[in-house]
Amino acid sequence: MSQSAQAAAGPPPLTGAALYTAALLLGLANFMVVLDTTIANVSVPHIAGALAVSPSQGTWVITSYSVAEAITVPLTGWLAQRFGPVKVFAAGMAGFGLFSTLCGLAPSFAMLVAFRVMQGLCGGPIMPMSQTLLLQIFPKDKGPQALGLWSMTTVVAPIAGPILGGLISDNMHWSWIFFINIPVAALVGVGAFRMLISRDMRGKRVPVDYVGLGLLVVWVGAMQIMLDKGKELDWFSSSTIVTLAIVAVIGFAAFLIWELTSDNPIVNLKVFRHRGFVVAVTTLSLTFGAFFASVVLIPLWLQTSMGYTATWAGYAGCLNGVLAVIMSPIVAKLVGKVDIRALVSFGVFWMAGVAMWRASFTTDANFWVIALPQFVLGFAMPFFFIPTTSLSLSSVLPQETAAAAGLQNFLRTTAAAFSTSIMTTAWENTATAKRTLMAGALPDPQAALDTMTARGMSMDQALRQLEGLVQTQAVMISTNRMFEVTALVFAIAASIIWLAPKPKRVAGPGGGH
Repeated sequence: MSQSAQAAAGPPPLTGAALYTAALLLGLANFMVVLDTTIANVSVPHIAGALAVSPSQGTWVITSYSVAEAITVPLTGWLAQRFGPVKVFAAGMAGFGLFSTLCGLAPSFAMLVAFRVMQGLCGGPIMPMSQTLLLQIFPKDKGPQALGLWSMTTVVAPIAGPILGGLISDNMHWSWIFFINIPVAALVGVGAFRMLISRDMRGKRVPVDYVGLGLLVVWVGAMQIMLDKGKELDWFSSSTIVTLAIVAVIGFAAFLIWELTSDNPIVNLKVFRHRGFVVAVTTLSLTFGAFFASVVLIPLWLQTSMGYTATWAGYAGCLNGVLAVIMSPIVAKLVGKVDIRALVSFGVFWMAGVAMWRASFTTDANFWVIALPQFVLGFAMPFFFIPTTSLSLSSVLPQETAAAAGLQNFLRTTAAAFSTSIMTTAWENTATAKRTLMAGALPDPQAALDTMTARGMSMDQALRQLEGLVQTQAVMISTNRMFEVTALVFAIAASIIWLAPKPKRVAGPGGGH
């Protein structure tokens, strides 16, 4: 083979110990970045209490990271071409480690959210770059093994996140959920750079759509801030919320116009001309948004109303990964043999059934009553994730696959952030409304107080006890209402998927990552 042909084919794959060491480092990097999307879920009450904000405000630690991560996804391809994937990966690891340190040292909640945004901006490119580099270092015939390793870290990390976050929050300071990233970032960043820099592509000048990127940041940022601050500022009675809404709407309209007319758009919106892609990403966004919002809500409810520690809330929320890991390779084999739309519809309707099961929870539910639906939910997750990804990428032209995958990932992540803000706000508002109704409907509150005082309680203790009972029941009713809403969203998503045409070709199960 000539030198020019070798250069076009790219560097040769690694072998032996070098291959396994590099694969371990890249898999660990992806594991760490995905872990950080869920490790803070069970730590929100600890963080909120320590930094003097409400639990619903505490969820900004989750949503700010997700939105920032999503915004950098469309830039990843340009960064890799301009600077080389290894340099981008190493720089992302360095930034991730730096801002993890600053998150742990943050003196205020505002500073913590700011550092989480920067952490998300650095973490966004790490996920696609780790996958790209894995495919480069593995021989072509072992590409599926590389994608399998990468996918396994993506599935296992969300399972480990709540457990690790709970153990750290209950036994150490909450800041250690960020400090544990530092040695991993240092080891992976330095190790991968030294092993792979000789294989890096030479950077080349490629145009970047700075206007489109700016408009993307403006409208997504304005929308997320509006959703996060809405309840605190009494929604549209606040001039700040009205201003943010106007900025989001105008920014979104300008973004659409610019991206559809730009020669080098940061987001290729033209892939929306494919009906299968539109239907698949709509199903994906609705389902993942409802799923992720419930993942955030459950530990919040368990810790603020049911008396769970962060550790036990983590245990209750982690079981969905068990069957997900088992079923993933089985579902991957079904793709191409069974109508993808049927697989997706089956999985999402299963998730709707689990959501309705959760809607029957009561305040005396024990650990296994709460954890068992999580375990059963894991069976359906691969039926949703793998075929939906395959359907969306199979619906576009081969040369549009990279753009479609980036846009799909952006929509999935922003849907998770938006829906989390909407659900936590609706949860608090519904609980407040139900508490007011229940307090006014108590048949004979004085008789209840007299009974409590007759048993040795002071009047203040009796009042607090009665208020606590009413509040717990109100929160339980609100929580069940949220589960009912997610069940409805799942059912809609499971039905929408049938609007997609049956794909003529099938994309590989790893392509959407």
